[in-house]
Amino acid sequence: MFLQGNCLEQQSMLRFIEILGFIGGGLTVVMLAMRTMIPLRVVGIASNIFQIAFGALAGVTPMLIQHGVLLPVNAYRLFEQMRLVKQVREASAVDLSMDWLMPYMTKRRVEAGQILFHKGQAADEMFIVVSGRLRLSESAVDVLPGSVVGELGLLAPNQQRTQTLKCVENSEIMQIGYDRIKSVYFQNPTFGFYFLRLTSARLFQNIRKLEAALEERDREIQSLKAAAGLRN
Repeated sequence: MFLQGNCLEQQSMLRFIEILGFIGGGLTVVMLAMRTMIPLRVVGIASNIFQIAFGALAGVTPMLIQHGVLLPVNAYRLFEQMRLVKQVREASAVDLSMDWLMPYMTKRRVEAGQILFHKGQAADEMFIVVSGRLRLSESAVDVLPGSVVGELGLLAPNQQRTQTLKCVENSEIMQIGYDRIKSVYFQNPTFGFYFLRLTSARLFQNIRKLEAALEERDREIQSLKAAAGLRN
C-alpha cells in the first residue's frame, strides 16, 4: 500500500512537471508569434519562469541555465521599453524635446563650412544640434542647439532632402539613421504619434513662414502701387 501510494505521488509529480513544460513551451510559441515588444517581453518572462521550474524539477540542467540567463535579460529589456514609453509620453505631454532619444543616437563633430547634406540627396538620417549652428541654405533658417533637422525626409514620398544643410559654426550634433527610428517605432508604437507631432509642428512652422513671406510680399506690392499712384 505504501509503495502504491508512493507511486501515485510520483506519477502526480511527473504529471505536474509535464504540465509546467507544456505551459512554458506554449508561452514560448505565443511569444514568438507576438509583434509588440512590451507584451512579448512579459510573455517571455512568464515562459522563462515556467521553463526554469520545469528544468529544476525535471533535472534538465541546460534548460535551467538557458532560461536562468534569459529571465534577467527579458526583465531588463522590459524595463528599458517601459522607461522609453514613459519618456515618450512625458515628452509628448510637455514639449517636442527629443532628449529622450539621445541614448539611441551617436555623437558627431562637424566643422564650419561642412555640408551635411545637399538638396535632392537621398535622406537616411536626422540630427539634433547639441552646440554650434547649422543653416538650411535655401530658406536661410539657422538650426540652433536643441533643434531637430532632417526628420521630414523620413516622411517624404521619395525620401529626398528638400534643402541643403550647412555647418556655419563648429558644431556638435547627435545623429540617428531612419532604420533605427523605424526600429524604435515598431518596438514602441507610441513613438509614432510623438514623431507625427514633431513633423506636423515643423510643417505648420513652414506654412506660417510661407504665409508671413506672402503677406510681406503683398505689403510691398501695395506700397509700390501706392508710390506709383502718388507719382501719377
